[in-house]
Amino acid sequence: MTQPEPATYAAAGVSIDAGDEAVERIKPHVMSTHRPEVIGGIGGFGGMFDVSALGMTNPVLVGATDGVGTKAEVARELDRLDTIGIDLVAMCVDDLVCQGARPLFFLDYISFGRLDPARAEALVAGVAEGCRQAGCALIGGEMAEHRGVVADDAFDPVGFAVGAVERDRILTGAHVAAGDVVIGLPSPGLRSNGYTLARRVLLEMAGLPLDGPAWDGAPHTLGDELVLPSVIYTPAVIRLLDTVDVRAIAHVTGGGIVANLPRVLHPGVDAVIERSSWEVPRIFGEIERLGSVEPDEMAKVFNLGVGMIVVVPEADASTALATLEADGHRARAIGQVVHGTGQATLV
Repeated sequence: MTQPEPATYAAAGVSIDAGDEAVERIKPHVMSTHRPEVIGGIGGFGGMFDVSALGMTNPVLVGATDGVGTKAEVARELDRLDTIGIDLVAMCVDDLVCQGARPLFFLDYISFGRLDPARAEALVAGVAEGCRQAGCALIGGEMAEHRGVVADDAFDPVGFAVGAVERDRILTGAHVAAGDVVIGLPSPGLRSNGYTLARRVLLEMAGLPLDGPAWDGAPHTLGDELVLPSVIYTPAVIRLLDTVDVRAIAHVTGGGIVANLPRVLHPGVDAVIERSSWEVPRIFGEIERLGSVEPDEMAKVFNLGVGMIVVVPEADASTALATLEADGHRARAIGQVVHGTGQATLV
């Protein structure tokens, strides 16, 4: 009887050598994000961060985790993995700042069907760019190879962010009052939300090619539009927190304004949002038209061009708008707080 060849991990489909190469390739990207509070380098069993070096009096740590959803599928089809790492950071750190927290450090987990070191580097390079924009350190992560479980070219990134806020500066929305002004920060595209519906309408129902124009006369392709990276609002919002009395912040992700703004409204107030107060990016109109999507459904799925909302007293509104404008955000007053029951309505 012939003796079978000894089984190996590589023969089973997992390459340790590829994993080692990927780690070497991502090292400079990771190191480029490090802050003075980071202890040690890459290779430990856990990332270390010296919170005592922040000089805070009574810090509270805030954690957030998220992914990029089926936007990853668009990136895979285009073989353009360099921007969704930015999305991954945006989805996490822009959640932290809603409670007043400054992002400190970030970790990622990326599962692959087959680990290609070049593709892994492209993904982590995007994560590092997002961390640099947000001012947080990438201190750890994991790359896993799931051969035989998912398709070889499939991947799924997940991110984890930790921030800190002084206990007496935690934002809860408890001080939102009737008469406050609702300010919207623009998002040029979908960010990372609603892609299952967007892909269904644009790619399946309308049959649009990713390498064709985003719409008639568009100067860029549909693929360019759909992998446009999310704006990271955190640095501008942090500066706003240091400038005016910010009473509430809402990150507009899945569920749109109507689902996310009520998360920071107490039961005694409502927010009335004027649909005509900002310019809705063209891509949303294309999805609505090509899919015959009802306006209320659009508002429940997409951000419609507003990626972040801040609520400030009326007396601070002009200063808030000028501060955000100076940071490169064409913010607009999009509504007002009134007496109510904790709801947000678009009129």
